[in-house]
Amino acid sequence: MKIDHIGIAVKNLEEAIQTYEKLLNRPCCNREIVEGEQVETAFFETGQSKVELLGATSNESVIDTFIKKRGEGIHHIAFEVDDLESEMERLTNEGFTLLNSKPKIGAGNKRIVFLHPKDNHGVLVELCESLDGMKSEKNP
Repeated sequence: MKIDHIGIAVKNLEEAIQTYEKLLNRPCCNREIVEGEQVETAFFETGQSKVELLGATSNESVIDTFIKKRGEGIHHIAFEVDDLESEMERLTNEGFTLLNSKPKIGAGNKRIVFLHPKDNHGVLVELCESLDGMKSEKNP
């Protein structure tokens, strides 16, 4: 596993993009709305990993709820995996709690699943698997 990205919940995505463009001295490389999560994302490449800014698109978004409870800040850390179902099974057998029983489609055309923060010392963990990689391997 490697760190794919670190997700940061922000109140104002436009302001946060400007801040991180200055901080990282590079432009945002990708923006995307993930309707199912009611979130807009903005990614910054930082070497082999990325920073993902998360802005709520609705008052019912988990990001809006997170910010109301905890304020802006780190929301999750995402690890890239080669076989999401195998990792889900392995981690369930190890006693971790999955927040969704089936993978969902997240930003960047990746299948994702979250692990409950209570099992990870207060850190929400996302596992992600690239659909693009799967297609190229299975359908050359």
